[in-house]
Amino acid sequence: MGAYYTYLISSLPMLNFSSPVPFSPEEFLAKCNGLIPEREIELLRNACYEDTSFLNTAPDATGILSRWSGFEVALRNELARLRARRKKIDASKFIRLPDNPEASISHVAMAAYRSTAILEAEKVLDQSRWGFLESLSLGHYFDFDFLLIYLLKLKILDRWDKVQKADKEHLFNQVVAS
Repeated sequence: MGAYYTYLISSLPMLNFSSPVPFSPEEFLAKCNGLIPEREIELLRNACYEDTSFLNTAPDATGILSRWSGFEVALRNELARLRARRKKIDASKFIRLPDNPEASISHVAMAAYRSTAILEAEKVLDQSRWGFLESLSLGHYFDFDFLLIYLLKLKILDRWDKVQKADKEHLFNQVVAS
């Protein structure tokens, strides 16, 4: 039986995809420091990386990280297939293993791919990621898996917070000047 982190988890604000990020993933790690074992802190730190390749080798008793990694790889593979089809090139050299295409993931990738606005496409993808994390959280209320899923959701919200705060006019001028 895993450890329970009732007090830590009950002190965290609820996360919603449409709400602002309450604090950064780094601040979350600082809140966890001293309240959970160091090996779990390290696993949370590793989950902060954008690259998901470490997830396949990380110790994962309940399989949350491996299922998250599988979902992320499947989603990216579908996007690679769609882009390769558009450019009329072979997608096989862009496909990562394990390749487990699912109909629901294909639908999400197609909806994002067909979107004419880049931010809307990214929103479709992140809403799908959020929904997958919600499904992973079922049955995990006061354990480490809850903290792991919470951190992954924080990363999504933090990314959108950075997009919203970006100085769009300055970025546009930089692109035009190049």
